[in-house]
Amino acid sequence: MTELAYLSEPEAAYVRSFRARVTALPPGAVVLDRTYFYPTGGGQPSDRGTLSISGRTTVEVIDVTKSGLSVLHRVRGSPAALRELAAGTEVEGVLDWDRRYRHMRLHTGQHLLSARIFARTRLRTRRAQLMGSGATLDLEGALPPEVIPLLQDDLAEAVLHPRPVTLRHVPRAEWDRNPFAERSGLVPLPAQVDPVRVVEIEAADVCPCGGTHLRSTREIGRVALHPPVPVPGGDRVGFTLEEPSLPTPPG
Repeated sequence: MTELAYLSEPEAAYVRSFRARVTALPPGAVVLDRTYFYPTGGGQPSDRGTLSISGRTTVEVIDVTKSGLSVLHRVRGSPAALRELAAGTEVEGVLDWDRRYRHMRLHTGQHLLSARIFARTRLRTRRAQLMGSGATLDLEGALPPEVIPLLQDDLAEAVLHPRPVTLRHVPRAEWDRNPFAERSGLVPLPAQVDPVRVVEIEAADVCPCGGTHLRSTREIGRVALHPPVPVPGGDRVGFTLEEPSLPTPPG
């Protein structure tokens, strides 16, 4: 079992390096007792980075996935470096921060855009996907093209006049009594999720989510919206970060 340390609190998403112990070595992978590497899921790609042993031997983390209650860190390195990995070994994990922070900006941006589309059109998001420096949202219907400039203004306003992004954990029974049925997303919450990790953008969106997010909408930065494209079941709308790499604001 791997502790998903990045889930605990908002600041955990900003952790760039950490120490952990190897608990298992499946073929081509490493399982740690705890991790800040995000495994692929919910439309968000995995983190990448490195694992170092005693500060001298380093292997590259090229992919991260979940397998039951464990997280598999797929690694690549020299045969000698890989041989040093053993159960009980302490390692230092270092995240590819530029990649992680870009995903955080995209994910918070996607929540905000889904919320503004819902507020303006009542269309909900069926699926979202983050990739590279952009994201796409699949909607449950056709998005009027004339709404795009309004949405572009909404996103710019949220950067100019930022809204805090907060996180809380809610018991499943409490969530089921008040599930925010008016939320912008249609993705069902798996039955085994308890407690529910709720990400809230002040006065904009409340959504259960296991991804990594920003402290504030200011950090999203400038984005460019793309015209809607028809796909089965509705329209797809996308956006691109105009500045893919930005410095992290101080905490």
